[in-house]
Amino acid sequence: MASLMQEFTKGLWKELPPFRLVLGLCPTLAVTNTANNGLGMGAAVIFVLALSNVIISLVRNIIPKKVRIACFIAIAASLVVAVEMLMQAFAYPLYEQLGIFVPLIVVNCIILGRAEAFAAKNGPMASLADGLGMGIGFTFSLTFLGAIRESFGAGTLFGVSLFGSGYEPFTFMVQAPGAFVCLGLILAGMNYLNIWQAKRKGVELDPNFDAGCSGCGACKAMDKLAAQKKLERLETAKG
Repeated sequence: MASLMQEFTKGLWKELPPFRLVLGLCPTLAVTNTANNGLGMGAAVIFVLALSNVIISLVRNIIPKKVRIACFIAIAASLVVAVEMLMQAFAYPLYEQLGIFVPLIVVNCIILGRAEAFAAKNGPMASLADGLGMGIGFTFSLTFLGAIRESFGAGTLFGVSLFGSGYEPFTFMVQAPGAFVCLGLILAGMNYLNIWQAKRKGVELDPNFDAGCSGCGACKAMDKLAAQKKLERLETAKG
């Protein structure tokens, strides 16, 4: 149970997809001009990610390794079609707002990344916990970014006026450049928080690598290997 809880909670903060792993940035930047859009896209991703993780985990031992990526995409595509049909039936205005980004969930790097890195190597319960955690973390991220942009850019939150009729909307926030600015500020804040937490624990962070991404260990290893090879070339040249 503790292991399942760890797999679930890692996607809520430690490996938060857009802000920690910097994955799924296309929908993060494109659809978050309102909090409602961010919540809707996140809900669709939760559905696809959780179910695709479980299905891939169940069939992982019968899928040939050479065609595993194609099989993962086929499973995700089937689930995305189901999401599209459900949204068209029960949330058509939201479906129109999200547009092309609903079918593009198929190639979202979070879906394929979790399928390859986790679901293809673990059991269905752990894969379900991983998919739900990552999906909910992604949803919180999109809704949070959308809420900031909508609040300042339109003066509303989920369509409800916040500042009254006298407020002059900062329309830059709901346009494309505003998405990049908001995302950059959030990433800067996350990095600052990482450094502050590390200082409290007496840990020294490498600013070039320790940004909270679980891939930083691999980056460090590659950097050390490159430095070692460079040193060997210098020693060979001197000799």
